[in-house]
Order: sequence, then C-alpha cells, then structure tokens
Amino acid sequence: MRLTLAGTWALARSCHPLPALGVTAVAAGLIAGTGRPVAAAFAATAAVLAGQLSVGWLNDLVDAPRDAQVGRPGKPVAAGEIGPGPVRVAVAAAAVAAVVLSLLSGLAAGGAHVIALVFAWAYDLGVKATALSVLPYAVSFGLLTAFVSLGAPGGAFPPIWLFAAGAALGCGAHFANVLPDLDDDAATGVRGLPHRLGPNASQLIAAALVLTASVLLAFGPPGPPSALALAAVPVSAAVLAAGLIFGRRPRSRAAFHAVILVALIDVALLLGTGVPVA
Repeated sequence: MRLTLAGTWALARSCHPLPALGVTAVAAGLIAGTGRPVAAAFAATAAVLAGQLSVGWLNDLVDAPRDAQVGRPGKPVAAGEIGPGPVRVAVAAAAVAAVVLSLLSGLAAGGAHVIALVFAWAYDLGVKATALSVLPYAVSFGLLTAFVSLGAPGGAFPPIWLFAAGAALGCGAHFANVLPDLDDDAATGVRGLPHRLGPNASQLIAAALVLTASVLLAFGPPGPPSALALAAVPVSAAVLAAGLIFGRRPRSRAAFHAVILVALIDVALLLGTGVPVA
C-alpha cells in the first residue's frame, strides 16, 4: 500500500496531531526528570507518542461517518482525502509499537500504559457516546503518571495526589474538549456525559476539575509549596471566574478558553513538580 505525498499529509493530519504531540511533550518532560538513561527515556517517550497516534487515528477512523454528516472541518478521512485502509494499518502499527515500547520500561510500567491505552481505545470505539465518557480520561491520564513513575529507576506507583491530579486534569480536558462540538455531536447521536449535563454544567465541571488539579499539584507534594505554586491557584481561580462570567454571552467561547489556559497552567505545575520516584 503506497501513499502519495498528499495521502501521507492527510494521514499525518488525521492522527489529531496537536493533542498527540501535546501529551507526548508533557510525558517527555516528566520522563526526563526521572533519571532514566537516554535510551530508556527515548523508548518511553516513543511509547507515549505511538499510543497517542493510535488513539488519534482510531478516533478519526471511527468518527468519519459522523464527521462527514456534519461537515466537520479538519477531518481527512471524513473529507475523503485518505481512505480508511491506510488509517487502519496506521492504527494497528502504532498500537503494536506502543505496546512493545511500553514493555521496555518494565512489566509494571508497561502494563499501566497498556491499560491506559485500552481505556483510550474504548473511548473511541463507543464509550464516548455513553454516560461513562469521562472514565477513560480519568484512568488514562492518571495511569500516565504511573507509567512514568513505575518505569523510572527504583520507581514505584505515584503518590495518590499526583495520580488524582492527572485524572482531574484529564477529566477537565474531556469536558473542555467537547464543549465546542456539543451541537454537532448531538446531531450525530453522541451523548456522552457532557452532552447529558448540558453546556452550562459542563463548563462549571471543567473549571472545577482543572482547578482541583491546580490545588493538588500545588499542595500535594511534601513540604511547603513554592511561591509559583501558591500563585498559580488564585490566578487559575481568577481566570476561570472571568471565563465563566464572560462565557454567559451568546456564542462566547470565553469559558472554554479559560479552562484551556488553566489546563496549561496545570501542565506547567506538573512539569515543575515532576513525578516522584523511590
């Protein structure tokens, strides 16, 4: 199966590149701080990237009929820029690579990442349309911290505050991510938890979740919190409050943008805190 240059470009765009690279970059930052040898750090980062590519490609493949129905932009499979065959091959190859590369970090760490990927794949394959749509995000983002921690030299399961912060950040990302697409999703029969709760409740929940992650990352680590961590919590709260206030205007995306901004603050806190290892 040979792809043209246009087909290769369409395949690259169908993997949800920004989320895939974003999660991989965060994981790479955490992995770099665990004292792994360079080769082991590279393998662990590659495992995360391969896993994210498999999730993104599977999502585009499964959602293609619905995306075509509502004319959602930026979806190469739905737009017919690339057929489903090459994307299926890409999903399978990335999934196998993710599993193999994950196990190079050890059985415990590899198992944690594979379980995280199973939940992410389950989301793509139908959980996203159920009331349990948030569960894969909670499990997958929480277990990402476990993959990093367990695979480090002398590693152990991460402290509960860090696992919970990862899970809260993942859940907040889920609620924020679907906000712009609620109407299109409803038109194609997707009724995840945010759709069932409605846009107003989903905005509040997304804000509460990312703020919870901020608090956990600021006050969870042993010892007094840093000045940066202490400042991050009220700044996050102020950003979210402003977003929710201005977000009441018709067609406003202020609440969505505020949640994304605080999620970025949480990522900075997470990278600054690092993943404790034994």
